Amino acid sequence: MGYSVREQPFDFSAHTLWAFPIFGAGVGVMGLVLLLLFRSPTASSGTALIVCVAGVLLFEILAWKVGIGARIPGTTFRNDANLIAVRGDGPVSTWLVAHVDTKAQAQSMAGRLISIWVVVIAVVALILLAGWRLVSGAPLSFAAAGAGAGIALIAAVFATGSRLQGSSPGARDNGTGLLAVLSAAEERPDGTLGIILTGAEEFGLVGARHLARAEPTLFRGTEVVNLDTLADRGDFYVISHNSSAVPLANRLQARLEALGLPVTQRRLPMGILVDSLAVARLASAVTVARLDWEVLRLMHTPRDTGQGLDPGFAEAVGRLIGRSFRSGQTV
Repeated sequence: MGYSVREQPFDFSAHTLWAFPIFGAGVGVMGLVLLLLFRSPTASSGTALIVCVAGVLLFEILAWKVGIGARIPGTTFRNDANLIAVRGDGPVSTWLVAHVDTKAQAQSMAGRLISIWVVVIAVVALILLAGWRLVSGAPLSFAAAGAGAGIALIAAVFATGSRLQGSSPGARDNGTGLLAVLSAAEERPDGTLGIILTGAEEFGLVGARHLARAEPTLFRGTEVVNLDTLADRGDFYVISHNSSAVPLANRLQARLEALGLPVTQRRLPMGILVDSLAVARLASAVTVARLDWEVLRLMHTPRDTGQGLDPGFAEAVGRLIGRSFRSGQTV
């Protein structure tokens, strides 16, 4: 298609995926420790609350360090790369982004979202029980204290599902996004459309974050459209991360509604990460996606195959975005 492509190599730790299980395990440990403090007649009434808050912060910091890929002794690193493609000498006004990696875990994306909410509920429950212990000044009943510990242990078990297990073809996540980007490139005749194919997105947006750190000027004065999971069913979304991206989201919504589906604008839901988030402070950046709960149940599992998937919608999205630039106009 006349693009020149360069690689931007980087290395990363696959242990980033242990961040959530580590935090979940920490919640389980806190549940057992607090069970003793909730029931103890000798512990001061504020001890449980102090231990609870300090424990949450401690395990949150530890999980954050692991999640951002901190070089922890004993961890192994993998090599990957971003692909940056431009056509001609013209300045790029819009970057289309798609990640090319996939992964399989012990639980699907739907399972991970449930796990995150279970962990959040467990943390809130422990904090409320610690506050109750402080206000009442007396040991909690075994039923109340035991319920808190039980919820915390359940949360720890749920969190272990984020570990790697098996492999996934990644037909929906993100074969469909890659198809849309390449379809748009076929429609675009000039050099104002650039393409970025990121690696290691599934390990915490590693490739996009590396690109944002290494080449922030790449995004100066541009708009970024990330295409991630464009299945043939579900709700159609344009996701923005801050107010500066709203004008782009509005224009893109108007264009995409030509496909005959309602398009909803929203912010990124808790528990899901997309590459546009990594560059949102550098440029107007949005993500376009289409999915529902059934699609989420397939993502990050060996069942995310091309069987039963019509790629026509993803191709149509890409070609529509590509045609939007033919006259030199932005989306």
